[in-house]
Amino acid sequence: MMLKPNWQAISAAVLTLLLLFWIPFVPGGAVSSSAILVLISVAIVASMLQFSNRLMVLVLAVAGHGAAFLLLGQLSGNEGEAGTGYFLALAATWLLGWRLVSVLSDEEVAIFNSSITGIIVPTIFGLWLLVLWEAIVRGAGVPFVLLPPPSAVGVRIAASLPILAADFNQTVLKAVLFGFVAGSGAGFLTAILADRYNFLAKGLLPIGNLVSALPIIGIAPIMVIWFGFDWFSKAAVVIAMTFFPMLVNTLAGIRNTGAMEHDLMRTYHANHLQALIKLRLPNAMPFIFNALKINSTLAMIGAIVSEFFGTPVVGMGFRISTEVGRMNLDMVWAEIALAALVGSLFYGGLALLERATTFWHPSYRK
Repeated sequence: MMLKPNWQAISAAVLTLLLLFWIPFVPGGAVSSSAILVLISVAIVASMLQFSNRLMVLVLAVAGHGAAFLLLGQLSGNEGEAGTGYFLALAATWLLGWRLVSVLSDEEVAIFNSSITGIIVPTIFGLWLLVLWEAIVRGAGVPFVLLPPPSAVGVRIAASLPILAADFNQTVLKAVLFGFVAGSGAGFLTAILADRYNFLAKGLLPIGNLVSALPIIGIAPIMVIWFGFDWFSKAAVVIAMTFFPMLVNTLAGIRNTGAMEHDLMRTYHANHLQALIKLRLPNAMPFIFNALKINSTLAMIGAIVSEFFGTPVVGMGFRISTEVGRMNLDMVWAEIALAALVGSLFYGGLALLERATTFWHPSYRK
């Protein structure tokens, strides 16, 4: 067994030595500071000893994260009273978390296969963002009205599930999905026509650049006037935002085929439709999915922002604008968390569909 020094563990060890001068970390803390020191020390030793990689990762994960959660436990009833030792201990555990992610991401070590690593590493990274948010906000006594901790947002989500479900139905299931499908579908069909009739491409692409530069806050009020306060106007905004990205990307993908492939189709006496279906559209699939992934984000943004300018008393954008005026920041963050979750799942679902559809593409070859 040999030592394998790394700068994260060495830095955490230096901070641990300094922590001996700042015990307890939180006056009257609910958890013993000594237990936190022991867990940090165990994680440091595990990250520096060269033995089984999986065992090292397991010890580092359990001890490092255990110390972080015990550190949060010290703040029970003592928000805003954290001392210097608390923040030094937080920095030490964060460095150990960094070391854990670095080891898991190291392709030479290859503790898990790439699929499992692709799930574990983002999960740990996201968990640490929440831990740091919670620890800093509660430890520094940041006013709730400025930034509520994640625990308060979680409590609000659990208590407001019916409201969040109604907002999700109004914004996502109605405005976002309809606008996304209609806008992307219209852009796709128009791109096929623009490829066949060149005057459409020359006429629409400059208009697309113009529309892409228009601000949402300029389009949304007009759509509300035209289509009313219900979800139809929000879907219209989404259609306007998703049409041209799909048009531009699909047209670029269709025209991306090389001269050799075109010559091969001519050799087979393929007409325009046959060449389009068998060669040019398959070749354009990466471009099409790129547009779909862009549109998944634009659709969420467009629907939520457009609800600021008139909507029934339901919807994610309506809830955000209303609760900000009431200074209910936990509810605002609950809606933001819902939007982020829906957007991530939407994007991830399209990425999986892309992988299943374009597995033959060179970008997926190893």
